[in-house]
Amino acid sequence: MADVILEPAREVPVIRRCEVLVVGAGPGGLSAALAAARAGADVCLVERFGCYGGNITVVGVEGFAWYRHEQTVEAGGIGREFEERAKAMGAAVPESQSLSYELDSEGFKLVADRLVEEAGIRGMLHRAFVAPVMEGDAIAGVIVESKAGREAILAKRVIDATGDADIAHRAGAPCIKTPLEEVQAASVMFHIAGVDKTRFMEGVRADPQTYKDWSSGEWEVETDGKEDGMYSPFLGKPFEQAIRDGLLPAHLNTIGGTWGAVHDSGEMTYMNLVHLAGCDGVDPDSLTHFEVEGRKQAMQAVDVLRRYTPGCEGARLRNFGMSIGIRDSRKIDAVYNMSDADVRGQGRFEDSVGIYPEFIDGYGILILPTTGRYMQVPYRAMLPKGVENLLVAGRATGGSPVAHAATRNMACCTVAGQGAGVAAALSVKTGSGLREVNMSDVQAELARQEVRVF
Repeated sequence: MADVILEPAREVPVIRRCEVLVVGAGPGGLSAALAAARAGADVCLVERFGCYGGNITVVGVEGFAWYRHEQTVEAGGIGREFEERAKAMGAAVPESQSLSYELDSEGFKLVADRLVEEAGIRGMLHRAFVAPVMEGDAIAGVIVESKAGREAILAKRVIDATGDADIAHRAGAPCIKTPLEEVQAASVMFHIAGVDKTRFMEGVRADPQTYKDWSSGEWEVETDGKEDGMYSPFLGKPFEQAIRDGLLPAHLNTIGGTWGAVHDSGEMTYMNLVHLAGCDGVDPDSLTHFEVEGRKQAMQAVDVLRRYTPGCEGARLRNFGMSIGIRDSRKIDAVYNMSDADVRGQGRFEDSVGIYPEFIDGYGILILPTTGRYMQVPYRAMLPKGVENLLVAGRATGGSPVAHAATRNMACCTVAGQGAGVAAALSVKTGSGLREVNMSDVQAELARQEVRVF
């Protein structure tokens, strides 16, 4: 039997034409679509799942801005709006370790629905990107697959917010993929119920954990020292004890991490305890393996909590996120790739589309923004080489691994996404290419949209 098959040529119906097409509705893509629409563009937003919100709703990462402290300086804009709208709609609670609000992963689906409808965006859920439509070296749209079959959506500008640079990669832009032995761990998020909140919080107060405790089990976490003594909702000791007692095998010293919020109803949400090294976020076989393995480890974690954690004796699984959470996979080799020095040393850029506090989380580094330091996010980091009419927003922007440990975070993805959306809209309006768009005009529109640009 042949190792390949030949597909016959076929006609693909064009179902939609728009000015700005955003593919992927996670924090970066949702922000890009909203920003472009608010800047006056006709926008389509394509998403493979049945809801907007990506990491927030699909994966269940509710700690949107858990790094926020008194001295933290932020960009504002759509990222902050996510929190404010969620609070107003009863879909957020105070976060356990910061001055932010934890977004309810289910309630935020309604928040996002409302934002998309208000902006007049054409939402197109349940469609998976499969191929770019190219005219020479310029992208002219995408082909999607769904239960309706194969369809084409054409656009003047496309924003790749797939998280894995899928469009840029298939359009021929050079990309960089982190080696599997270095890739940040994936996570299967889950939520539990049946927790006695009073007893659990008494246990937390009796044995408070700090950020210094993150250097336990398998990890040694580099900090700059200033956050070491700060309180953290870290859960490590129960799992260390379970390994000593033989309840957990020794190789599962990767189980451990943080809890989000404990509710009076007995629900404990945003359990970030499962860390899966070696997961390839662009290999479906790897994703299949680690989805199953992650759920297995989550149930082992729940069993440990029942045995060793006060108030969790009656804990039970409430739900998993719909999909595994990927922190690291493929990124573009951008016109400008952000460096370690940019995120550690308050990088400044003439083409800034917003700021992000000095928050680094990944590759064995944890630095929290407690001193007012911040970096700027450059527009050029979203411009792929070799492909016209395309921007890449979200965690696939160009940068070093340490830079990625900052820019991959959801709030930073909204900064880049909002910048990409505004740039795409103004590019269409003025008839200029994405590489020639007037940055002063982009920055002025971002300021109008309540973004702190510099």
